[in-house]
Amino acid sequence: MTGNLPSELDGLKAEYRAPHTMEASTPPLFLAPMAGVTDLAYRILARECGADMTVTEFTAASGLTRKNTYSWLKVESDPRESPFIPQIFGGITEEMVQTVEMLQDRADEIDINFGCPAPKVCRNDAGAALLRDPDRVVSMVRACIEVADVTPITVKMRLGTGGGPNTALEICKRLEEEGVTRVCVHGRTLRQRYSGEADWSQIREIVDELSIPVIANGDVTSASTAEACLEKTGAAGLMIGRGAIGRPTIFHDIKRDLGWSTSSPPWGSEDERVARHWCWRRYLELSDELYQGRPNKNLKRHAVSFTKGLPGASAMRVELHSEGDQKKMGEMVSEYLLEIASEPEVPVA
Repeated sequence: MTGNLPSELDGLKAEYRAPHTMEASTPPLFLAPMAGVTDLAYRILARECGADMTVTEFTAASGLTRKNTYSWLKVESDPRESPFIPQIFGGITEEMVQTVEMLQDRADEIDINFGCPAPKVCRNDAGAALLRDPDRVVSMVRACIEVADVTPITVKMRLGTGGGPNTALEICKRLEEEGVTRVCVHGRTLRQRYSGEADWSQIREIVDELSIPVIANGDVTSASTAEACLEKTGAAGLMIGRGAIGRPTIFHDIKRDLGWSTSSPPWGSEDERVARHWCWRRYLELSDELYQGRPNKNLKRHAVSFTKGLPGASAMRVELHSEGDQKKMGEMVSEYLLEIASEPEVPVA
């Protein structure tokens, strides 16, 4: 971790080791910020699997300004994650401004979330709920930019709330005028949450009107959908969220299949089962190194994601949920994935 942290968090910085990374690509691939998913170990794993940019779990400005330990652990950093981009959210401008002031000494960029559709966030007039009030969004971002010195401010948002006029294009144009350096747009409204299909055509309208980079987000789950999204939107890059849960190899797969990279993956084989086992083992290694004995709040969720859809996974997960020892839980999943990877491949008829 870098920067001035609350005293109870001192000494948590992990020892730096150069990771096995792949070639950077153009357009860049981002790992989306996801609560309960994009902890520091998973972000570094995604980098090693080919992600060009990663963003922290979205973190409440209220928690950071009150120096809440749990909130500060969400914005841990490591030299291997460069640029380091914490994402913050909140409904009170003063708290957002104070948070920017607290983070800017360690952040390469600070991303502001206007895209979260979670009811508990929107009830507090934060996340995507703020899109109903463009003036408020713009004034909040303006205030953050004014105190950010040289730290760029970026924004992630949706196509409006879905309960009134689509405010996305208006907000994006105004934010560009204020000095936002990049916008990521999820092609759904607040009302849709994650249902239906992402509307890439509306992202295209925003791309055509802005001169700053626009990153497209929504329904990118493979090389073919990545290619289709780029063609449809004209976006400067792609952000991948749910498609990367339990599958950090998606970044390598896209680059390989689209001819963006010829690097060999760190797991050595193109067998998806081998890759999955390697990624799980690597996640455990990174967690041990970075969290230094602290419980990993996301371990069980990652364990479920890494085993989803595999033969016998349901029975294994019953045992998983009854296991309270994280070390044993990690080994249980590792042994299961190794067994799957060791089985002969069944030829496709």
